[in-house]
Amino acid sequence: MAEEEVVRVRLPDKSKGEMFGIVTAMLGGGHVKVKCEDGKERLGRIPGKLRKRIWIREGDVVIIVPWPFQDDRCDIVWRYTNPQVEWLERKGYLTF
Repeated sequence: MAEEEVVRVRLPDKSKGEMFGIVTAMLGGGHVKVKCEDGKERLGRIPGKLRKRIWIREGDVVIIVPWPFQDDRCDIVWRYTNPQVEWLERKGYLTF
């Protein structure tokens, strides 16, 4: 009997404006280009809290929060691991 492993995955909180994004380019200085699920390309900023703990590379799936006063910029708040990305694709969350 094969049991599916339990994968705990954080989903974007739409009430806070969070959405999925894929890192398309590394720009240096804690900045990246992110293709967002709403179709826009934004300049993403990796906050120091995340920069010290996790490593973000091109092709990573992340959760971003667009800036309320400048829509072409965003903050990265979460990065998914490969098993989490596979789970999201199986469940149909990643549609872009």
